[in-house]
Amino acid sequence: MNSEVIITGGAGFIGANLVKALLIKGFKIHVFDNLSTGDIKNLPLDKIEFYNIDLKNPWDTWPSIKASHIYHLAANADVRGGFKDHYIDLNENLLVTKNVCDYSIKNDIRNFVFSSSATVYGEPDIFPTPESHISNQTSLYGASKISCEAFIQAYSNYGYFKSTIFRFVSWTGYGYSHGVIYDFVKKLLNNSSKLEILGDGKQVKSYLDVKDGLDGVINISNYNNEVSSVFNLGHYETMNVKDLADIVCDEMDLNKVKYEFAGGERGWLGDSPLVHLDTKKATSYGWEPKTTIESSIRNTVRYLLSSDSKRFR
Repeated sequence: MNSEVIITGGAGFIGANLVKALLIKGFKIHVFDNLSTGDIKNLPLDKIEFYNIDLKNPWDTWPSIKASHIYHLAANADVRGGFKDHYIDLNENLLVTKNVCDYSIKNDIRNFVFSSSATVYGEPDIFPTPESHISNQTSLYGASKISCEAFIQAYSNYGYFKSTIFRFVSWTGYGYSHGVIYDFVKKLLNNSSKLEILGDGKQVKSYLDVKDGLDGVINISNYNNEVSSVFNLGHYETMNVKDLADIVCDEMDLNKVKYEFAGGERGWLGDSPLVHLDTKKATSYGWEPKTTIESSIRNTVRYLLSSDSKRFR
């Protein structure tokens, strides 16, 4: 098997962890990233090939690489941003994904792995939510991700490549760079006496440690033989936002923090007050999360405050 792979968005939180995981397995790694949100310092540049590429540019200007797999992670990472900017998810998610599909065809890359999101379910009425459930879209981010999936599936059914699509819950763990834990830590470092929490604190979410998630991505995509398939990746556990805040405060040795809740049952327009995915399909491949949500949250806080992170130093 060709041991060369391409990772788009490889300098980001999930991408950089994927780079390290695949290096351990002996793959030669090519990373495409424009560093708009990723950080080149996340990458072992002496062990990989890095290309500073804006994937919105024509795909036929990108370097030609005969890889066996392309892991397409590059995307707009701000779920909330689409409310103010109606083009960012179209440009950074859907149009970029079409470019990556066409590039894969041109270079005969036969395995396409895509990072989708639980946001494609909008606000479902079945929990845990299975892959077959269809919901109204509540955010342009979710709408763009389900549109990306549709394009990838169509290309797969044309016979160009096998595709494996993963719908993720929120990721946590080493290298964490944005999201609710990051926001809480940043706010508490600025003012340790109070914490503003978007929503009413009762929003229930599932979280997945990045090591567990990538174990699923790598192994399931290699052993799955369907032309095009979709897998939920999440945790059997859930946690409400207030309890998450309690863990962050405890990990930072803060015990007199006043919580100030802003808004109703959701943190922002497009936010779902309950996210819990059915992962039976993924676990049928022998995968399961090994790190509890609480342990991963604590590890994430420790990372953010460590010298490795440097985000608040």
